[in-house]
Amino acid sequence: MRTLSAKAEEVNRRWFLVDAENKPLGRVASQIATILRGKNKPDYTPHVDTGDFVIVINAAEAKMTGRKAEDKIYYHHTGHPGGIKGEPYNKLVARKPEAPMTLAVRGMLPKNVLGRQIIKKLKVYPTAEHPHAAQQPQLFSAASSPAA
Repeated sequence: MRTLSAKAEEVNRRWFLVDAENKPLGRVASQIATILRGKNKPDYTPHVDTGDFVIVINAAEAKMTGRKAEDKIYYHHTGHPGGIKGEPYNKLVARKPEAPMTLAVRGMLPKNVLGRQIIKKLKVYPTAEHPHAAQQPQLFSAASSPAA
């Protein structure tokens, strides 16, 4: 018996629609990262992008549990000495509603070329409207996780 190693050109990609409204940010992000990475498929190969495309709608309506909405701070560095900047979750959501979801999913992907390639398959929208109707995305629910 041989171990199957998927090839990038042989991967069958699907589109999934995830509604993040009133769901915890981290739990939704971990499910999205699994789909993007392809870990839900039987032909998963760690060094090949075998994942599917994910469209996230209502990203601005994702919830944070506890006091994280006030206490969580997103940091970045400008590159200059003493240039660390922090922004609370509430202000980041007001300024860029899709940013917390994108940052949460990005943190769950590999920190290499493969991770940068995988994150391009994530499409995040703050409201229910999205321009991907032509791809006929399947509605994703946590109870019925997609099988390949």
